[in-house]
Amino acid sequence: MRRATCLVAAAALLAVSTPVWASVSPAVAVQASTPAAQAAPVSELVAEVDIPYTKFTLDNGLTVLVHEDHKAPVVAVSVWYNVGSKDEPAGKTGFAHLFEHLMFGGSENAPGSYFTPMRNMGATDMNGTTWFDRTNYFETVPTPALEQALFMESDRMGYMLGAITQETLDLQRGVVQNEKRQGDNQPYGLSEYKQLEALFPEGHPYRHSTIGSMADLDAASMETVRDWFRSNYGPNNSVLVLAGDITPAKARELTQKYFGPIPRGPVNTPAQAAVPTLPAPVSETAHDRVSNARVQINWAVPGMLDADTVPLSVGASVLGGLASSRLDNELVRGEQSAVSVSASNGAFHRVGMFEITLDVKPGQDPAAVEARAREILNGLIADGPTAEEVERVKTQYVSRTVQGLEQVGGFGGKAVALAEGQLYAGDPEHYKKELQAYAAVTPAQVQAAMQKWLTRPAYTLTTLPGEREAYEEAAEAPSGANHTPAPPIERVARMPKPEIAPVANVDFPAVQRTRLSNGVEVVYAQRDAVPATKIAIDFDAGLAADDASKLGLQSLMLDLMDEGTATLNATQLAEAQEALGATIATGASMDRSVVQLYAVTPNLQPSVALLADVVKNPAFAPSELERLRAARLSRIAAERTQPAALANRALPELIYGSASPYGRPFSGNGDETSVKAITEADIRADYAEWIRPDNAKIFVVSDKPLSEITPLLEAQFGRWTPPAAAKGVKDVSAPIPAATPKIVLIDRPQSPQSYILGGEVLTASGTDDLLVLNAANNVLGNDFLSRINSDLRETKGWSYGVNASVSGFVGRVPYLVTAPVQADQTGPAIAALNLQFNDFLKGDKGVTPAELERTVNGNTRRLAGSYETSAAVLGAMRTNDLLGRPDDYPETVAARTNALTAAQMDAAARAAIDPSRFVWVVVGDASVVKPQLDALGMPVEVRSAAPAAQ
Repeated sequence: MRRATCLVAAAALLAVSTPVWASVSPAVAVQASTPAAQAAPVSELVAEVDIPYTKFTLDNGLTVLVHEDHKAPVVAVSVWYNVGSKDEPAGKTGFAHLFEHLMFGGSENAPGSYFTPMRNMGATDMNGTTWFDRTNYFETVPTPALEQALFMESDRMGYMLGAITQETLDLQRGVVQNEKRQGDNQPYGLSEYKQLEALFPEGHPYRHSTIGSMADLDAASMETVRDWFRSNYGPNNSVLVLAGDITPAKARELTQKYFGPIPRGPVNTPAQAAVPTLPAPVSETAHDRVSNARVQINWAVPGMLDADTVPLSVGASVLGGLASSRLDNELVRGEQSAVSVSASNGAFHRVGMFEITLDVKPGQDPAAVEARAREILNGLIADGPTAEEVERVKTQYVSRTVQGLEQVGGFGGKAVALAEGQLYAGDPEHYKKELQAYAAVTPAQVQAAMQKWLTRPAYTLTTLPGEREAYEEAAEAPSGANHTPAPPIERVARMPKPEIAPVANVDFPAVQRTRLSNGVEVVYAQRDAVPATKIAIDFDAGLAADDASKLGLQSLMLDLMDEGTATLNATQLAEAQEALGATIATGASMDRSVVQLYAVTPNLQPSVALLADVVKNPAFAPSELERLRAARLSRIAAERTQPAALANRALPELIYGSASPYGRPFSGNGDETSVKAITEADIRADYAEWIRPDNAKIFVVSDKPLSEITPLLEAQFGRWTPPAAAKGVKDVSAPIPAATPKIVLIDRPQSPQSYILGGEVLTASGTDDLLVLNAANNVLGNDFLSRINSDLRETKGWSYGVNASVSGFVGRVPYLVTAPVQADQTGPAIAALNLQFNDFLKGDKGVTPAELERTVNGNTRRLAGSYETSAAVLGAMRTNDLLGRPDDYPETVAARTNALTAAQMDAAARAAIDPSRFVWVVVGDASVVKPQLDALGMPVEVRSAAPAAQ
């Protein structure tokens, strides 16, 4: 199984009707020997996938694609520019990514951060990304805000350059440098650079990473930057997709109004790039501050439009993508020489990269594990995959595609499918051709593609634990940046920014309830955009259910549940899910444990039967316990190398104390001593205590009505009875120790960036009404435009993103601050954070009228797009139940938020948050950081990242 881990940690800050499906006949309800025999044919699922669209081109060359989907009053706006890092010539690496940042910084007629108006209009799924082949910007907005969103997107397309000042350019160079530091600072964070340089020769468009060269960015003058924009961001080099609550006629009117006046620019013909072949195998060994050796075997292969791409992708899944993959079965479950394995085919426009990754079990020989993986690969190439393996890959791929296309926008919805096809293949329906290729692919085609491409010389990178070798780090600041003056931009007069019409309150789906014959409650809502069903069985347990002497027991027990049942071993269980296109996953938050099922509705009956087998009949095989114990110990060791994980292991006990169930590492993985001591009897007792019908509640979102869902659940769970053992009881009432403000510095040498995690335990509980506090904290810490992020990222350029949030525990909640910052500004960053908190909470700098308006508008208008998908609805239902809210809680938010005043928000924040009680954990290089921390005047305790002696 692939574990669905629910980490309870501070949220990372990011820089994401008319049904499109014809009715799908349910699978015939007949008994069969295996779930695969009950599964609907792949061809049936593929035939139903359709995204109707209208295409037109403006006179200036802008290609517009329009898809109608009126299930929610929102429209996804997605602009894709035909330029990525592969199009950057020597000396301009990183320009495409730099411009992604610059284009969020304001345009001539929309000055200032684009996050301000986007937040004000209630945009959801808003972001921008750059990759080898493209740059894109996307947001999903309430229908009344569409015109303003189109104004904004057209302004940064056609009226951008006058807004880029030298100060803005230098600031965003600094932000990009911190983005690079944040990636480099992760375990194995330098691997991508080595892979690209080894696979692709000098001058190849894919040789350099998208983040690019910091030296190239510093060398860029203002005029060089302007020329890059003029050459690549014109309307005739772009695709605009509008998907959602809009008609083609309205789309034509609005796009002509806002984009039509923009003049054509040069056309970027995407760089041609041959698939290189290494003259001989290349092996390289590197060292990094990691917990276990990793072996990565790589080949350059064809890009996404090549006929061999789908067969190679299927081959990758059979080899190391499926939970039942050959590498998993042999190296992880069988020989147990690796703790995790994977194989993937990353297909870009012109080329692809086929990669095998082996995380070697501590104590095993990396060279021997690599040799064994090559034997398995060679066997697959020699004999080809079985027809059954190929069918499982097909079913899984189509099922995930079906479920992913429920969303109109975001990172992977319908707008993305249309835009990618148009940009790369000149065909918005390329997704259909890809689905059809999957449905038609044969084992012989998979074998032939693997034989052709994977018998060539490979690049192998082995990363061993040790001191990281020297590498090109980001400069401390873009102090050497080119400041050559450029002539002023002559601005062109434009229409004023349109206003936003009133946005109607969200219409949350009606929630229905029933009970099975054994009393288990079923909470249900209907969403019929796609033929899919999502089920979550929540148990009142969670990480807080662990006894202090057996930390990690609950999550280890949950991991074992989906590693085999009384009748199916781990491999057979994985195969059964794949044959159905179903995903069963276990996980835990702080207060709940869950077993979830995602299934395509045509295969719902056998999928629910499989879910019931996992829930009611776990095998808890001793051999699986030992394997997962070793994997868990490896995971804990990995946490001790990761900046965020190290901080999240340390802070809970510092603020909650060791007596609180919340005062444990937020990952729930426990510690080495407790995990080593857990027995099979402990696992079985924990299961009997917590995973039982009198401690369960079933949540369902489906395209099928409750009248059809209930009999399926009744058949599988209605006669489930609780065991004789007493049901578990949690106690989260342990007194919280008095705050002892200090800084705990965890020494992680060679860290180019410090990870700061601070906070306190509030007097409030998660079941209290925290709406006003959370609204106030949007201003202070939990928003891109928050005071602390605006200061550390957008003003000082010390961080890629800073956040402060209230975690949703049932008991007393923590207020957690996360701030990854460049190492040389660690002390000043904490000082700056304290200044912002004190100014807001203890000074006279409370919520301003502009912040009040932005928060109220954003928090109410965004509701329209917040519950577009079945996953979002399911999550809201579960959260409402956890925190004791009414089923229609989302519909009550707008009226209460509209009534907020700045004084109420100030009072709520000041009553709850006290920065003088904060405890700070800093993970960084003590030789660089400690003098900075000493200067803050707080006690500083230095700890090693390594565990204490066991």
